[in-house]
Amino acid sequence: MASKGPLAPLNVFRFKVVVAGDSIAPGPPGGSAEMSFAECTGLEATVEPKTIKEGGRNYGAAQRAGQVSFATVVLKRGVTTDRSLWQIFNGSTSGKYAPRLQVTITLLDGGMQPIMNWQLTHAMPVKFKFADLNAKAADVGIEELHFVHEGLAAV
Repeated sequence: MASKGPLAPLNVFRFKVVVAGDSIAPGPPGGSAEMSFAECTGLEATVEPKTIKEGGRNYGAAQRAGQVSFATVVLKRGVTTDRSLWQIFNGSTSGKYAPRLQVTITLLDGGMQPIMNWQLTHAMPVKFKFADLNAKAADVGIEELHFVHEGLAAV
């Protein structure tokens, strides 16, 4: 069985999240930040259909693909030992430049082996909700972390 590591003490943390810089701007200080979460929602892309009514086509209008929109990705109930993502979020809310990030979300099986990866391009954290603090723990609990992004790929 593989080692579970410090961020996944229980099998409840089935989503490993790695945040790094992308081609637009550098990422977290020190390279990348790693977190583990119990829930992930919002891995979704929607294409807006464009209807084209052609003259002489009586059997219905032609449908074409339009603009793609992406839902906000919400990660719930997580832990981390890294502060760099909070520093980026805090810097962007204080009027500094908000760098875009590359976020990789990995689904882990019961033995903590990767099953599938999703990648968010040009992601930006827009909500950070900390869990209640506990003096006995060294990890920082994250109740919710929201990312908006400009691209979604299953890798």
